[in-house]
Amino acid sequence: MSTATMMARITFDPNVMGGKACIRGLRVTAGTVLGLLAAGRRPSEITDAYPCLEREDIDAALQYAAWRLEERELPLAGA
Repeated sequence: MSTATMMARITFDPNVMGGKACIRGLRVTAGTVLGLLAAGRRPSEITDAYPCLEREDIDAALQYAAWRLEERELPLAGA
């Protein structure tokens, strides 16, 4: 999945879940999906529990998490 495809599925809206990374503007955060995976849930269990989700959404949440781990935040010069 390309970064553009991932970012089409991971959305940010200050009016939805406080601006957290959400799946396609839904009230399901990437963190929720990742937490379920970390707890040992299979993707099929997650899509059964959240019928609004697609398998590609779960893949996008994983890709988003990996991308965020690689991102570095640097302080602004003079700040």
